[in-house]
Amino acid sequence: MDKLLAGRRILVVEDEVLVLMMIEDMLADLGCRSVTTATRADHAVSLIENQSFDAAMLDMNLNGQTSRSVADALAMRAVPFVFATGNSIKDIWDGYGDRAIIRKPFMFEELVDTLTCLLRNSSMG
Repeated sequence: MDKLLAGRRILVVEDEVLVLMMIEDMLADLGCRSVTTATRADHAVSLIENQSFDAAMLDMNLNGQTSRSVADALAMRAVPFVFATGNSIKDIWDGYGDRAIIRKPFMFEELVDTLTCLLRNSSMG
């Protein structure tokens, strides 16, 4: 287990329930203190406005709707996040080209490496 992830509060925004459950299990295995989930952009934005997160994982497409409002809310609060997507890299929105991306489907080790790097880089800034 990576100690950098232990005790962290992570927001996962994903519309596919099975994928969401898999990510929750992976994050629990990593020792994250809390994993908060949302399947809709409006719900995710409300959570971001009312809670504090150490990092987030964001699906770019939620039931055919863009999750750009969620990315904007996270960026406004300086919450580091990674895009989790099956989309092409060239589909990344303007202003977010420097964000980390994890391609679905992904393996446990990819999730660990991506989140560890994300949290390490955010603590250095």
